[in-house]
This record gives sequence, structure tokens and C-alpha cells, in this order.
Amino acid sequence: MPDVTITAARPDQLDAAAAVLAEGFRDDPVMLGFVPRGRRRHARLVDLFSAMMRSIPAGRRTVDVAVADAGRDVVGAAVWEAPRTRPSSSLRLPVSFAELGQLPRYLRALGLGGLVPAARHQATLAAPRPRLPHWYLGEIAVGDAARGLGVGTSLIEHRLTAIDETGAAAYLESSTERNRALYRRLGFIELGPIRGLPGATPAAMWRPATTWPGSTSERSGTVATPTPS
Repeated sequence: MPDVTITAARPDQLDAAAAVLAEGFRDDPVMLGFVPRGRRRHARLVDLFSAMMRSIPAGRRTVDVAVADAGRDVVGAAVWEAPRTRPSSSLRLPVSFAELGQLPRYLRALGLGGLVPAARHQATLAAPRPRLPHWYLGEIAVGDAARGLGVGTSLIEHRLTAIDETGAAAYLESSTERNRALYRRLGFIELGPIRGLPGATPAAMWRPATTWPGSTSERSGTVATPTPS
């Protein structure tokens, strides 16, 4: 594995993180439902991920980046939301002041005609999200140059270590079996498929809270494990 450091993204690294996410989600079946293949698709995906990150209030947003070459190149990124009671999803359309400020980016990414279909996809993704407090992994991706080197695993383990120290749970949606196998190794369990998206059936995955803050070896798998909606 190359010399890579995992750190919280600086504001000036968010665009680089968005570019890595666009590269990593290029062939993702769920994202194809939001931004179909076509002209300027990479640029549209960059706008979409940039808007999505900036739409999360700063107090709840955690963007971890993997940087190489002494911190100059962003080669991986993971976008997390801190626990809250109102569920959201991996696409965040304008509903708050922060999101309204990102409307130009959303329009460039989705087009005026794409906002309503995207809202429907958003609702489908959000439906099975547990009501229990949890950290939400909205997006994680590694750039082409760093694939297969363990960067993605390092990114998610970095944040899960901090989550475990607080005794919190975590949730994500996964589009591919390969990714689900990784998440299972990291303690996630499948709650069930998310149906109703065009061309994709991602899985809802839950990582139960640690039994007590600081514990990484035991997890509460009864009361704190939700059932699928």
C-alpha cells in the first residue's frame, strides 16, 4: 500500500474529494439512476457530489480523505453524517438553507427535468433507514490510481474506530456484492434489499452499536439491531 494518510478534509479539499467520488461511482448502478450516461457525465457527477457534501450542515458533516504524496493528492474519500433523528439518504435535494445554496450545482448535475426523478429515488433510498440514532456513511470511493491497495478499507476503519469509541451504530447502502463482503467483514449486517430503484437493488446494512463506549469486540445485536421496514 502506498504512503497514504487518512485525515478530515479541509474546505479546499472538498472539490478534490468530489472528483474522486465521481470517479469511484462512475459505474455504480444506483448513481446511474440519478445521472445517466451521456455528455459531461463526469462533470455532472462532480457537481452532484460537491453539492451533496456541502448540503450537510457543518456540525453533522464528516468528510474523511485519503491523501498521498505528502498530502497533495486526494485518492479516496468517505462522507459521513453524524447521528440525528430525521432520516436522510445518499442524495440530498434542497430542503434547507444549506441545500438551497447548492441549488445551482444540483441543477447542473441533474437538470431541471431530473430533480423530480431524483427526489423519488431519494425517497426510495431513505425509506428503510433505521430510526435508531446512527452514523450514516453516504458515500465512499477510491480513485482509479489507488484501487485495490486497501485505501477504502483504511478509510472506513478510520471512522469506525472513532464511532466505536462513542458506542454508536452505523448504517449504509451498498450496491454491489463485492462491497457488501467488505462491509460484512467490518461488522455490518444486511437488513434486506432496497427495491424500487431503476436498474439497481442495493442492500441496507447496519452495524450495531458497541455494547459500551470504547468497546470494539462486543456488539449489541438484539435491541439495537433494527428490522427492515
